[in-house]
Amino acid sequence: MKSLGRHILAEYYDCNNEKLNDVDYCRNQLREAAIVSGATIVEECFHLFNPYGVSGVVVIAESHLTIHTWPEYGYAAVDLFTCGDEVDPWKGFAYLKEKLESGNVSMTELRRGLLPPQMGDVKHKPDGF
Repeated sequence: MKSLGRHILAEYYDCNNEKLNDVDYCRNQLREAAIVSGATIVEECFHLFNPYGVSGVVVIAESHLTIHTWPEYGYAAVDLFTCGDEVDPWKGFAYLKEKLESGNVSMTELRRGLLPPQMGDVKHKPDGF
């Protein structure tokens, strides 16, 4: 079946604790992951929790990237949800693994918006709609 989107659910373990608690660092790396993936950034929102932890989202024209960190455990949960054929979420996944200095990862890819074969070619933004 064809799908409208790809959604990678990524878990990064054994990460650099200081980087996971730096809201500016997390923002910059999630933005860069979007760019590396070939996405178009639309908007972003990030928050530093007290006593620690970061949550943030980069909205892209093709969907979104999110991060939630637990520096005290060296752990980050990341979603890379992209639509269309021109964005590769796996490039963003690899980029973040390196930048978060993750020693261990777990990931699952989901296909979103599964369409039956009789729908023909899938376009991200069909003409005339």
